Amino acid sequence: MMPRHFLKLSDLSADEARSVIARASELKAQATDLSYRPFVGKTLAMIFTKNSTRTRVSFEAGMARYGGHALFLSAGVTQIGRDEPISDTAKVLSRMCSAIMIRNDSQADQEELAANSRVPVVNGLSDTHHPCQLLADMQTWFEHRGDPRGKTAAWIGDGNNNVCHSFIEAAVLFGFTLKIASPDGYLPDPAIVEAAGSSVQLVDDAATAASAADLIVTDTWTSMGQEAEQQKRLAAFAGYQVDRALMDKGASDAIFLHCLPAHRGEEVTAEVIDGPQSVVFDEAENRLWAQMALLEFLLSQ
Repeated sequence: MMPRHFLKLSDLSADEARSVIARASELKAQATDLSYRPFVGKTLAMIFTKNSTRTRVSFEAGMARYGGHALFLSAGVTQIGRDEPISDTAKVLSRMCSAIMIRNDSQADQEELAANSRVPVVNGLSDTHHPCQLLADMQTWFEHRGDPRGKTAAWIGDGNNNVCHSFIEAAVLFGFTLKIASPDGYLPDPAIVEAAGSSVQLVDDAATAASAADLIVTDTWTSMGQEAEQQKRLAAFAGYQVDRALMDKGASDAIFLHCLPAHRGEEVTAEVIDGPQSVVFDEAENRLWAQMALLEFLLSQ
């Protein structure tokens, strides 16, 4: 039987996505119970070509809680870094490990890895999608404000961004409207927007996106690998900072999300990210529980 992979959020059905979120919250509620160890003897291979804090720690900690083991494989110290075909890597690792997680800068390479793997492959971040982050984000929204169905989220800043693309898919799966405010030249992938239909609206400015929004979310203006563009990006995004005035345009009980790391004073002010509407550290913790639920789901197929 072909394994189930998780390369983008839409690899799950709407019912499956909700089930994973519900299971994540169950696991979180049972955090002190360490007796459930379904992954004894199982190994997760973790391929990293990009730096990581939350992705690495959450997957390693989750496997440990399940009684399994996680292998950290940095491209610089493996044959992946010496131009071994990714198809060969997939065939080898999937004979030795129970699942593979990869964090890199190529969705196409992830698809090739999955096509040649006997075991589930999980996207820990690519240039196009960051679906594990969205599982944690949706879990956080459910926990703080209930079901997102029928509500509105505002994405402020860089729309041509892996987290934004996954947020677009989340809008479809979870039934909310996503308003995206991005400057020209930084709009999301048109094909991903088109696939989302009426779930997504591209708006002209940050204030319009934030108006009456139940959730306001942003990400760094300069992501890994874009450092040479920093000054250009700072100028382009000057009107897209999430500050107190922008949060005040949202619903009175709006919450603020950011996948971290954050640059206080750039995409968000310290007053917002460290303020009472911010739930970014619950969001970060939920990477652990959401990914544990995801791995349980994928390895039970």
